[in-house]
Amino acid sequence: MSEASDLPVRDQGQQSAMIKRLALEAGFDLAGIAPAVTPEGYHQFLDWLNQGYAGEMSYIERRKEAYQHPQYVMSSVKSVLMLTLNYRTEEPPPRSGTEARISRYAWGSTDYHSVIRKKMKQLSQRIREHFPDCETRGVVDTAPLLERDFAQLAGLGWIGKNTLLLNQTEGSWFFLAGMLLSDELDYDEPFQTSHCGTCTRCLDACPTDAFIDAGTLDARKCISYLTIELRDQPIPLELRTGLQEWVFGCDVCQDVCPWNRKAPVSRERSFQPVEEFSPLDAVELLSLDATAFQERFQSTPMSRARRAGLLRNAAIVLGNLGDSSALPVLLKSLHDSEPLIRGAAAWALGNLGGAGVAASLEARLAIEPEAEVVQELEWARAEIKKQGE
Repeated sequence: MSEASDLPVRDQGQQSAMIKRLALEAGFDLAGIAPAVTPEGYHQFLDWLNQGYAGEMSYIERRKEAYQHPQYVMSSVKSVLMLTLNYRTEEPPPRSGTEARISRYAWGSTDYHSVIRKKMKQLSQRIREHFPDCETRGVVDTAPLLERDFAQLAGLGWIGKNTLLLNQTEGSWFFLAGMLLSDELDYDEPFQTSHCGTCTRCLDACPTDAFIDAGTLDARKCISYLTIELRDQPIPLELRTGLQEWVFGCDVCQDVCPWNRKAPVSRERSFQPVEEFSPLDAVELLSLDATAFQERFQSTPMSRARRAGLLRNAAIVLGNLGDSSALPVLLKSLHDSEPLIRGAAAWALGNLGGAGVAASLEARLAIEPEAEVVQELEWARAEIKKQGE
């Protein structure tokens, strides 16, 4: 008998069941397996890019060909294990005064990437213990993989009208992660139906009208994009009031989704709310210098917005809230070293008005070197003049 015929026959069904069980033991909430193929949504993704809906997220455009197949992430891939990890926690106290809102996924003390990567490392080690020849690579929204398409292909849910993956028992309050595997496995049945029905609550509730239609998001108008990804530029003037009190991310389309009413609460300790983050005081945030900002946010998702972006957002939120107690910190921020913060502070002061504001704007105008900030100051001056007429 040949040496090859002496090798044990690998049972794909048993291996698939074992891998999914190991995923749940590692702390993930759902697990499904899909074949490594070109996802059905790839051409729709290219159309979305061509329409310019990705905004300044040029890294997506640079890697657009790589999204065509998981082999561009791991050449030996045959299967994609899709995983979910719940992050819903108990509701925070109601917002008041100058408190701002941040997206639920950032309420905890640790960046979710670190939490998931730790679990995926553990899972990868366990898989190799049982299947030594199986190559693995974990992906947590940083590699070119259309996670939602593969999650649907793995039977974990459907892509809702708000473009998020929805599950009938888990809602949408979960992170998606993928593990690429070099073994061919038994695959789960794709999720074929949508359970959004005629509901359009997510589309109707969006404060900035970011949805072109059901399933199509113009990221350039999305509050999450504006407050996180657009971190080096002023937020377009016409979209600022739509930010409302959101200083980092946005949960509106998830908050109103009926499928989230009974979504389970996360068991993950790292996702439990830090009191000072839910909600977050915008006046205090706008007071942070570079060192204090780094100390407070370096290990959290909010570090992605950087100091200039996050404090710009805080100034806009204060302008929207209209609380006069914010005037001192906004006036001080007119002289911040970051032009982005100075401009946003000027805009907020133009909204709030108040004694001495016009004079402070004039004084800053006299010394302001940045053209974009000069425009913000002039706009604010004109707004205050209108208020006095």
